Amino acid sequence: MSEEATSVIFSTILHIDMDAFYASVAERDDPTLKGKQVVVGAGARGVVLSANYAARKLGIRAAMPVSRAQRMAPQAIFIAPDHARYSEVSSHVMEIFHSYTPLVEPISLDEAFLDVTGSHRLKGTGREIGELIRKEVFSSQGITCSVGIASTKFIAKLASQHCKPDGLLEIGPDRVLEFLHPLPVSAIWGVGPKTNEELQRLGLRTVSDIAHTPRSTLIRALGEGAGASLYELAWGRDYRDVTPDEPDKSISAAETFAEDLDDPDEILREFLRLIEKATGRMRARDLAAQTISIKVRFADFKTISRSKTVDLPVSGVQECYEVVKKLYLALKLDRARLRLVGVGLENLIDQSGAPQQLQLGEREKGWREATEAIDRATARFGTGSVRPARLVDPEDLSYS
Repeated sequence: MSEEATSVIFSTILHIDMDAFYASVAERDDPTLKGKQVVVGAGARGVVLSANYAARKLGIRAAMPVSRAQRMAPQAIFIAPDHARYSEVSSHVMEIFHSYTPLVEPISLDEAFLDVTGSHRLKGTGREIGELIRKEVFSSQGITCSVGIASTKFIAKLASQHCKPDGLLEIGPDRVLEFLHPLPVSAIWGVGPKTNEELQRLGLRTVSDIAHTPRSTLIRALGEGAGASLYELAWGRDYRDVTPDEPDKSISAAETFAEDLDDPDEILREFLRLIEKATGRMRARDLAAQTISIKVRFADFKTISRSKTVDLPVSGVQECYEVVKKLYLALKLDRARLRLVGVGLENLIDQSGAPQQLQLGEREKGWREATEAIDRATARFGTGSVRPARLVDPEDLSYS
């Protein structure tokens, strides 16, 4: 058999990540911010969503409480997020990506995987495509991005992280282990604080250490799934394809309170508000949730979560709220002070074209019909035109 027939054909995958996306958009829209320490996140009780690289040099990071960031960098400029603006810029960036390949898998507003294997003949090599995209993003949107290029998603993402900001790094198949093995174990997907602590306890500090540990030892220490996955990734083996238009895996909503809340009625009202928002987004996409979760964050920032998987997928406000209410009451918080609550709708099922559930009880059928009526009213008169009575502020009512 000829050498050409036996040669391995590798994919060319790009991971493209905008640099300090929210902060970069703010600087682009307001040139007076250039050269200053910029933090996106407002309100003493909020969290940092993004910080430019000047602010990061001071130790400011995403998810840090704004109050702490303000103490660390009192001279920094703190601005409120503009999510509509970020979505607009993101849509333009994704259009650029799609002009090079139909195989685009968005991970968030500011990053995506692209499989450009089939684009070489028309667009050039992976490096050439990466450079073209970087130039086009900057010329059209005024922001920079970093591009990692490899034959797998895992290595491409690591490469983009290592060339930030405003860089491009290509890791060829013959250089994967040379690049990967010296990295700390925390570089591997799925290695969080607890797993990292266990690996350190085992004396495994680099990716090379994991690669040269027997798979059976890793499985015994970490479990079948985690142990086997870490072993494969430690050898640079990642078999996932770039999946365009991947269905939503979850829809969530959260709220940080202006002041800590300890009144169960007020907290449940906030949960209902979040459920109304999240289920509306879910139904707009013809989805229903099989699993419903809640998150509560205490005044000391300790966070706990609980979830429940229901027998049949649900999408209505009342159906989801009843599950959330039971999860919250089961915590028995005894008026503990909360600074944040959140809800998650997970294991989403596509309901488009699905037959109606014929075995609904009268109560459930009533809620389904009410929800459909609310959606019709919302589509005609706008968001908030019909709401649960508990969410209507009496001061907003007017009488003729």
